[in-house]
Amino acid sequence: MARKFKIPHTYVIIFSIIVVAAVFTWFVPGGSFERETIITSGGESEVIVANSFQYTENAPQTWQIFSAFYKGFVRTPKIIVFILILGGAFWILNESKAIDMGVYAFLEKSNRFNKYRVIRFLGVNNIIITSVMLIFSFFGAIFGMSEETIAFVIIFVPMAITMGYDSIVGVSMCFVGAGLGFAGCLMNPFTLGIAQEIAGIQLFSGLEYRFLIWIVVNIVGIGYVLWYAARVKKNPERSIVYSNDAYWREHSAKANTQISEKSVGSTWFAYFAILAAITASAIIFPLNQIKLGAGAFTIPALPVMAVLFAVTGYMAAKKSVQAFVLNILIFTILFLVIGVTGFEWGLLELAALFFAMALAAGASMGKDANEITKSFITGAKDIMSAALVVGLAGGIIVILEDGKIIDTILYRISNSIAGTGKITTLTMMYAFQSGLNMIITSGTAKAALIMPILRDISDMVSLSKQATVTAFHIGDGFTNMITPTSGVLIGVLEIARIPFNKWFSWGWKLILVLVILGWLLLLPTVLVPLTGF
Repeated sequence: MARKFKIPHTYVIIFSIIVVAAVFTWFVPGGSFERETIITSGGESEVIVANSFQYTENAPQTWQIFSAFYKGFVRTPKIIVFILILGGAFWILNESKAIDMGVYAFLEKSNRFNKYRVIRFLGVNNIIITSVMLIFSFFGAIFGMSEETIAFVIIFVPMAITMGYDSIVGVSMCFVGAGLGFAGCLMNPFTLGIAQEIAGIQLFSGLEYRFLIWIVVNIVGIGYVLWYAARVKKNPERSIVYSNDAYWREHSAKANTQISEKSVGSTWFAYFAILAAITASAIIFPLNQIKLGAGAFTIPALPVMAVLFAVTGYMAAKKSVQAFVLNILIFTILFLVIGVTGFEWGLLELAALFFAMALAAGASMGKDANEITKSFITGAKDIMSAALVVGLAGGIIVILEDGKIIDTILYRISNSIAGTGKITTLTMMYAFQSGLNMIITSGTAKAALIMPILRDISDMVSLSKQATVTAFHIGDGFTNMITPTSGVLIGVLEIARIPFNKWFSWGWKLILVLVILGWLLLLPTVLVPLTGF
């Protein structure tokens, strides 16, 4: 009897891609573009100088496939360290059972709305899933939320399990939601902003049609997730990750039996210490400029946070240790949003924020320094597999760069696109961008790398540069959610305990629908007069 084909393990898939990339370095000629540094809305960016390509001697890779793992770690240290810190931080948080109790309390209160006929008709759970996905989609569209979603998996997967769904629904609530927004790309300065500046068009112009794109993409993407969630709710065993979710179901069952613990002296010490830190920050930064795409407004964000924490922290500390730890988590998320939009925080600052959260949570639970350290190390060990696979995935681009063939691939594809009609050119640009996600996952890097080429190609066929930018940002969003070379995706899946092969089996249909939808949404940029195009 023939054996049923099984999709290989994530590590096997990624290492196989490394081997294939190494084989390409033997047959694809070496080449390089000249590069220059420009200042954009997203900061300094290194871009290709158009028409500067020259063939060079290639560097075939052999034994380097074994060193790619090491070099991948060196290339992607930020995400790797961020994942390890998150693992340690949330292990401490989970030991308090604060998230579990918060989820149960939230769902219990939300179910009370079932007494309203409209809410009962729509479904409370459907409203929760839709609302959460729209929030993350908005964040993805405005400031390109991507890596940050890793931190939310540990919250929404247990919530989804408790609601009667599976871990895929939990991941979809934050990761897929942000991915939909990333593709819609309303005012993301790190992709859209850079692409438009390189293309030489007004920053964030064409917003009206992109807003329509964002709405349509969210309707289809969220609708798909709701359809899948309804199937799982009806029969949980139909879930493709039913066996993998045994860990989360057991975790949920235990959480339901937890009893709130009364506050201890260390809880109050943590309260006053955190309040002092937030108050000091509010005094130093009494007014904060919050940037959302092209817009910016000044508000006393930190003073408001200080007042809110003084009140909610006191009430939570009086109630229980778990309530206070949950309050710490909520304010950590609020500070994440303020930090990213108001202070241009990156992974360094976010890692520091979650590390501080871990220390505060551990201290408020009454743990001493040694106990906090042991718990943190245990959590980091538990998430180590995610860090390893992110480093391995980084080895793919290392092989292509060391083999000196990336620029050659870009050059030859650009030549194949040039000289065709407008719709064909736009279609090939879109397909090129969607496929490039397999090699280069950073949207900022892709914008700086290929927009000079796409800009010149659009001039050759008299194609609107706005249409070219639209093809770029739609193509940059969807396939990122399924490519095994994405460090963010792999980190998300490892934390959710979802094997990549099962995620692929679930997600390829959704991604195919979204890719086709994206292409259809591109056609009006050529065929219909649009504002900004």
